[in-house]
Amino acid sequence: ADIPVIPDLEEVQEEDLAMQVAAPPSVQVNRVLTYYDLDKDLMKYAALQTLDGEVDLKLLTKVLAPEHELREDDVSWDWDHLFTEVSSELVTEWDLGQSERED
Repeated sequence: ADIPVIPDLEEVQEEDLAMQVAAPPSVQVNRVLTYYDLDKDLMKYAALQTLDGEVDLKLLTKVLAPEHELREDDVSWDWDHLFTEVSSELVTEWDLGQSERED
């Protein structure tokens, strides 16, 4: 029975790992469905109207908002402005709470 031996450092050849690059993983990319495709499929396939064959999602699918109602324009946030706005609202709420307690 061969006994495995841990090699000495002198025996191991130093490798320059900085120049070696790992191969990227191979992933099959599927087409991403649009909201329109999802809406169309939701109404088309009855299987998508139940969850695990037990939970009825028909009521939920009737009240889902359409895509055009969900789209919002991109708005850039300024940290200082946002912090000032939130702080101001919190102080206003705190002041209202204090005045209600005094009454």
